[in-house]
Amino acid sequence: MFIQTQDTPNPNSLKFIPGVSVLENKTMDFPTSRTAHGSPLARNLFRIDGVQGVFFGSDFITVTKTDDDSVEWQVLKAEIYAVIMDFFASGLPIFTDDKPPTDTEVEEDDDETVVLIKELLDTRIRPTVQEDGGDIVFVSFEDGILKLKMQGACTSCPSSVITLKNGVQNMMQFYIPEVLEVEQIEDEAEKAVQKEEFEKMESSLEKDT
Repeated sequence: MFIQTQDTPNPNSLKFIPGVSVLENKTMDFPTSRTAHGSPLARNLFRIDGVQGVFFGSDFITVTKTDDDSVEWQVLKAEIYAVIMDFFASGLPIFTDDKPPTDTEVEEDDDETVVLIKELLDTRIRPTVQEDGGDIVFVSFEDGILKLKMQGACTSCPSSVITLKNGVQNMMQFYIPEVLEVEQIEDEAEKAVQKEEFEKMESSLEKDT
C-alpha cells in the first residue's frame, strides 16, 4: 500500500490518502479518544503519542496532532503509516458495534485528574490488557490512591499484580503525578480462586521435594 500525505490549512492536521476507500459517501469525526470506540482504526491511531483527533473521509484520513513543538510530523508519520497499513491488511471493518466502557465515562463531578486517569485507561492501558484476554476497570481515585479491578484472563493471573505495579502504575505516574499508588480491588470469589490456585501450587511443590 502506498500512502500519500497532503497538507491542510491547519499545520497541526495532515491528510493521509491510502489509495483505497475509507468511508463511502460520508464522513466521520473523532474529536477525542472516547468517541473512537466504534472504530478499530481510529482507536489504534489514538494510541500513538501526540495524536489528538482523527477524521475519516471517503478516501482519506485526517490526523490532528497536539499543538506542541516537541511532537513532530516526521516522527508521527511513520507510526501513522504503520497503523493504517496494518489495519487495511487485517481486513477488519472500519466500524464495529463496540460501545465505550461505562466505568470510564466522565461524570459531572469528576475533577481534572480523574478525567485524565479515565482517558489514559481508555487510550493506552485498556487496549493492551484486552490483547492479553482481559480488561481493567476504574473503581475510584481518592487521596492519591487509584483503585482498579482486573477482569477476564487477568483476574487470577499471577502476573496481574506485577502488571499493575510495573506497567499501569508507572505509566499513570509518568503522565499523572497526582497518582501516588495503584491498588487492585478483588471480590471474595476472586480471592477464593487465587487461594485455591496458591494451595495447588504449594501442594505440587511439596510433592517435588
